[in-house]
Amino acid sequence: MPAARESLLDAAFAALEGRPWPRVKMAEVAAAAGVSRQTLYNQFGSKEGLARALVRREADAYLSGVERALSGASGAAGPRERLAAAAVWTVRSATENPLVRAVLTGCWNERLPTSVTSVTSVTSVRTASPGPLPAPGELLGQARDRAVRLLAGDWPPGAVELPLACEAVARLALSYVVAPAPAADVARMVRTVLA
Repeated sequence: MPAARESLLDAAFAALEGRPWPRVKMAEVAAAAGVSRQTLYNQFGSKEGLARALVRREADAYLSGVERALSGASGAAGPRERLAAAAVWTVRSATENPLVRAVLTGCWNERLPTSVTSVTSVTSVRTASPGPLPAPGELLGQARDRAVRLLAGDWPPGAVELPLACEAVARLALSYVVAPAPAADVARMVRTVLA
């Protein structure tokens, strides 16, 4: 039931936009997704399982966006421009999505499903575990590692070491998430630092 699972996650995300997670009701999520409450419980096991899967999906979507930016899908040509595009994606994604911001920074507020950080494995027997949620440093490390892998063949000889450049850009983008500024500013900053 992949379609039901995605519909339920979409409904949970929409519900979270309207009210704090503790006030989100499983019956409302199921109804919004057009499935029974039993289907929701079969898919996720509990409200905590739903929250965990939702946060995992948003973290994975963030990493997919990083890969798109680094692959040049945004129209950025050179490796520095692609790193700048990944930094901009990071800032925009964290600005627009409170779950991405929370996973990147480790700062969870009362509106978000805070129990997901302590749940070890709450899933239905029928559903594969969404995997552990990354800590902020781990998610940033995953973004950095993807940058190193995707830019390795294009990195100019004689430039700063690629892993160091990717780490610096990831941390620079995170600083823009923690101390907000326009996303376009981070691209200019990345280009300046890597020049």
